[in-house]
Order: sequence, then structure tokens, then C-alpha cells
Amino acid sequence: MVKWRDGSGQLRSGPVDVELEVAASYRARTRGLLGRDGIVGALLLTPAGSVHTFRMRFAIDVAFLDRRQRVIAMTTMPPNRLGLPRFRSRHVLEAEAGAMAAWGLRIGSVVELQQGPAQVDTL
Repeated sequence: MVKWRDGSGQLRSGPVDVELEVAASYRARTRGLLGRDGIVGALLLTPAGSVHTFRMRFAIDVAFLDRRQRVIAMTTMPPNRLGLPRFRSRHVLEAEAGAMAAWGLRIGSVVELQQGPAQVDTL
């Protein structure tokens, strides 16, 4: 079992690598994407089973992950909405609307999540 902490990381969905921001503390999860005009990559809320978009400035894609990091539900939420809780969800991924489709993420996909700075290939 991974002990998550606030910070950066990397999300891998098939051949796609995405910059990841991790919100594991109560304070970081509560703040989430509030006050931002967008996000590069994705935000991982952990632990989490529901989200809302009150006071957000942009629509987001939301993917609910189980303990094996399998996508169990997905939705796109416009600002000022309350999402339904997903009781089997352990983590929630948030990204700008349309991003997850571009990554090829869908229900049943298993994502790889890594805590820490993104790996950079050097020659």
C-alpha cells in the first residue's frame, strides 16, 4: 500500500505519460483546483470518493479509481456541480475537460501512478 503525500508525480495511461499533482492532505484535497484557470496534466485526490466543482472556473474530467488504480467511473463536470459519491473509489483524478479522452483513458483502464518528480529521459 502506497503512503501518498502532497507533491508531484507521474501518471501513465498506456503509452501516455502525464504530469501529476498529488493532493493527499486534507488541506490540499479541500483546495483542489479552486482558484485556478486551468491545470497542466492531472490532479490526484487521495483518498477520495466524491468531488464537486463549486466556485471552479472551468469544466473538468473526473475519473474515479479503485484500490488497484482501475478506472471505475468517469464524468465531465461543468462548474458549480456536486458529483455523486462512488463508494468503491479510493482515488480521484481531475483534469481539464477533454484531456482524459485524449489520453485514451476509459472505464476499465488501469493507470500507473508514481509519487515524486517525473522521470526525464536523457541521452
